[in-house]
Amino acid sequence: MAHLADASEQREFLAHLGLEEAGLARVIRAGYRLLDLITFFTIGPKEAHAWTVAKGTKAPQAAGAIHTDFEKGFIRAEVISYADFVANGGEQGAKDAGKMRLEGAEYVVADGDVLHVRFNV
Repeated sequence: MAHLADASEQREFLAHLGLEEAGLARVIRAGYRLLDLITFFTIGPKEAHAWTVAKGTKAPQAAGAIHTDFEKGFIRAEVISYADFVANGGEQGAKDAGKMRLEGAEYVVADGDVLHVRFNV
């Protein structure tokens, strides 16, 4: 797979083998399921970052995965689901479409959430 030049060749190769995704992706997905992990994202002007936390993690503890000060001073999280983020062309499009919501300390982070953490140190 790694030697194939582009994504279309990789998809064609997998289809020829009767597979939908590469073995490594399947192993990672199975590991996350077995360990009860989810991924949330933070997105800024220069980079996007994926963070791994246990399923059932509340927003302040998820913020703590980024930096302990974020958990200590947690105020709220601005949340956009991954599906809404993609469907609306990013953060601004999702906000314009009314898909961003404010969540407090009791919010349980969902797999794929895009979070912008508001905190005060």
